[in-house]
Order: sequence, then C-alpha cells, then structure tokens
Amino acid sequence: MSETAAANSNDQDALVVRQLADGVLRLTLNNPPANALSIAMMEALKSALDAAGTDNDVRVVVISAAGKVFSAGHDLKELTAHRSDDDRGRVFFEKTMRLCSDLMMTITALPKPVIAEVDGLATAAGCQLVATCDLAICTDTSQFCTPGVNIGLFCSTPMVAVSRAAHRKQAMEMLLTGEPVDASSAKEFGLVNRIVPKEYLRTVTDKYAAVIASKSALTLKIGKEAFYQQLERPLNEAYDYTAWVMTENMLARDAEEGINAFLEKREPKWSDR
Repeated sequence: MSETAAANSNDQDALVVRQLADGVLRLTLNNPPANALSIAMMEALKSALDAAGTDNDVRVVVISAAGKVFSAGHDLKELTAHRSDDDRGRVFFEKTMRLCSDLMMTITALPKPVIAEVDGLATAAGCQLVATCDLAICTDTSQFCTPGVNIGLFCSTPMVAVSRAAHRKQAMEMLLTGEPVDASSAKEFGLVNRIVPKEYLRTVTDKYAAVIASKSALTLKIGKEAFYQQLERPLNEAYDYTAWVMTENMLARDAEEGINAFLEKREPKWSDR
C-alpha cells in the first residue's frame, strides 16, 4: 500500500478519511452532520489532493462524505467568531476565501480525474466543490443550492464554479433565489452527470472510477489539462492549442501503444509515458 493509502486510511476520526484500492483514491469528508469546509477541513482535503497528485498508485480520486450532508459550505460559526478581531475578521475572512479558491484550483489542476459522489445536501462552498470536480454522481434525493443571498452574503466564489458548470441563466437562478434545486434539476443545469438510487451510488461511482482508472494516466493528465485550458480561449486559439496538444500526445509511447493495440485488436498495455 502506498503512503497516500496508508495515511489516515483506518483513522475514523480524521477530517478526511483516505482509502486507496485499484488505483482509485476515495477521500471522505468526515465531520458530520455538516461536513463544513472549515480551515482545518479544507487544509486536510487539499493536503490529500496534493499527495494524490504525485502518487503513481492513484489514477482517479473520488470525493464523498459521511452523513446526510455532503457539505454545508464554509463554517459560519468559525467565520463569525473572528468578527471580534481588531480588523473585524478581514484577515481571517481573506484566509478562508483564498484557501477555498486554492482548494478548487488544486482540483482543477490535479493531473488525475476527480469525481464527486454526492448523497444529500451540497450548499454554498459545498456546491462549489461539486461543480469544481470533473464528474459528479448523486442520489435521487440530493439537493444543491447557493443560499448566500438569504443571509446577506452573495455566493461569489461558489459562483465561479457553478457558472462554469451550469448554464448562465440557471446559475443565476440558483445564485439570486438561494433556493435548493433537486437532483433532476441539477442534472438538467449541468451540475451532475448521473442520478442513481441511494443503494446504487457507491456501485455506480466505483464503476465509473474503474473505467477511468483503466486508461493511460499520461493520457488522462494531458486531456484534463487541455480541457480546462481550451475552455478559456477564443475558438481559433483553442484549436491551435489543442492541435499542438494532440501532436505532442501522438509522440507519447502510450498513444503509439494504444493505436497499435487497436489496429491489432488487442488490449493496450500502458506505460504511462
């Protein structure tokens, strides 16, 4: 077992429980009932993701949660406690929002695909976390919302991820009303890929993860990076960039092996190079 798998894999008191099997690293948010994204939770999750990024045994990451709430977002009690600071909390608020942004960017930049497995409520920064992951699978009773407007705190940082995953007007609907949307609406909006009954959630997620883990790690790394890079470019620049990416990809050993295996009607043997 790799160091990543060994650390905290059996520690049920850890904020993030880590389990590695067959190339799939499962990171479970483990602070129910809210699984709030406190400073400690975000640091623990980011540390686990950073370790996964350089662990060759990890090919896919799944982020799940213990309890009935995937994540209720930032820890409002933790934030409010710092209003008595000399600066009324400005430094702590900046630290919290910056750390959250860094966590989301870590997921996007991670050279491994990340799947959100959602059973329950994902709200505010918790919804942001789901929207940031590359794929999301949820139960049919899950709900998603960006309710900051209800407490006078617009969900501006969650808006970044939600507006890039959902259609514009639907993202604005969530942000302006603060009302929860059900799983069916979340799929229609573009926040999740699949909706499954609760009893099949783990099975379906594991199936998706296993399929992805069977691919060349190098190819997944190249493809994920290119996907997010081209999204932010004008059409002509996106084509220029991806033409360069595919040329470099074609020169990789795994592309040569994969094409030869296809032509020879056999299974490829990846070297991740």
